[in-house]
Amino acid sequence: MKYLATIQVMPKTEILDPQGKAVMLGLTNLGVRQVSNVRVGKNITLEIDAKDELEAKKEVDLACQKLLANLIMESFTYQIVQL
Repeated sequence: MKYLATIQVMPKTEILDPQGKAVMLGLTNLGVRQVSNVRVGKNITLEIDAKDELEAKKEVDLACQKLLANLIMESFTYQIVQL
């Protein structure tokens, strides 16, 4: 079966996010003042061929832990849907 995984990788909350700070400064300079605590991350989609959803989840976990997320500074979440 084919699955689509949507992965969100974000800096851990205790880690300084310089990109988020830059975006926040830019928004403030543009007059958007009601925004706070901007965090910038990555959104990744993968199509996976797997026999079932459990196998697809194992593949996504492996990909995230080995390559897609730096587990020292980032955390990840994902959703899997069957195509």
